[in-house]
Amino acid sequence: MPRTPNPDEDEDLDDLPDTHPPQLVYYAEQALLGALLLEPHRLDDVVGVEPDSFSNYAHGALFAAIRDLPAPDPVQHAQDTSWLNAVLAAAREQARGLTASYLHTLIQVCPWPRHASAYARMIETEHARRTLRAHAERLAQTATDVTLPHPVPTTLAAADALASAVDDIAARFPPHSASLPRTPTPTPSASPYNADEAVDEERLLLATATAHAADVEQMQWLSTDDFTHPVHAGLWQCLHALTRRRAPVDPVTVLWEAQHRGLLASGAEPTELLNLLGTPAGSPQHWGERILQRSVLATAHQVGRRIEAFTYDPAATPYQLVVGSRRALADLSAVRTRWNHATSPAPTTTPARTRATASPRAGPPRTTAPPAARISR
Repeated sequence: MPRTPNPDEDEDLDDLPDTHPPQLVYYAEQALLGALLLEPHRLDDVVGVEPDSFSNYAHGALFAAIRDLPAPDPVQHAQDTSWLNAVLAAAREQARGLTASYLHTLIQVCPWPRHASAYARMIETEHARRTLRAHAERLAQTATDVTLPHPVPTTLAAADALASAVDDIAARFPPHSASLPRTPTPTPSASPYNADEAVDEERLLLATATAHAADVEQMQWLSTDDFTHPVHAGLWQCLHALTRRRAPVDPVTVLWEAQHRGLLASGAEPTELLNLLGTPAGSPQHWGERILQRSVLATAHQVGRRIEAFTYDPAATPYQLVVGSRRALADLSAVRTRWNHATSPAPTTTPARTRATASPRAGPPRTTAPPAARISR
């Protein structure tokens, strides 16, 4: 995003220390501005660029001044600098660090003014990249904000804003034959959530579901991927298998099923698992929603970080950013669908009304006319 200037800032841009090497888009911005200062009529070739598209705030202010001022007469512009002075005065109202020498620098560093449209496309591309990065960062931060009163709806709203940004980029950049971004997947960071709390909730779900096995069939929206502990995920599979077979469900039968599935080979102690499954509290629906909520937020956090990593890959084209972002958002859409199914009220079914047969209206009795007699000749 463009940097917001300090109102008291009045340094010459040429005198600012070069602490960080500028990115390539910085030179594209200089080339475009130099082309427009040298040949203002090239502004007609520039599309898709706004003042906030520039990575440098002073460049954006200068572009706004060029766009807002009437274009000069080409002959007069070649003879004097009155239009350049007007542009500088207008731009300095927003960026006081601009100087006449910097405008001349922009003109000198522009390779070819006729390439203005190409420079503008570069700027538009990098602005799309920065916009996508800002939305991805916001999604990742929202998903880990423990102060939100309604974390899932707020996080999903941030995901919708990110999806809208992806659609906007897709509309402005035509598709081409390209693979997914080759950006390495970011390594999973430490869980931002309370791991002990997550384990306790999974234990309570398993114990309560064992005591109320009939509710397990109604919780198809909960997946083994939502669990943080692999043994807990395996026990949830055991509960589903027993309920599907209409088999008896209690701590012993669940543990027997777990043994057949190899869960005890991982080192889990049978006594510990029996104690785990024998202490129910609350309802399975409540604990299941808690586990699914954590899964939604964790998935959103990972999706945001993955898309953010795409934007830092300079080799990724805008179309690759679109394809990669949509693929990442599909993972969130899957768990979002399950969340909506879990939290939506069950539809109420009303019995179909049977239409009563209307009684015949009162009226004169129907008479059947006798068949006409044939006349014999």
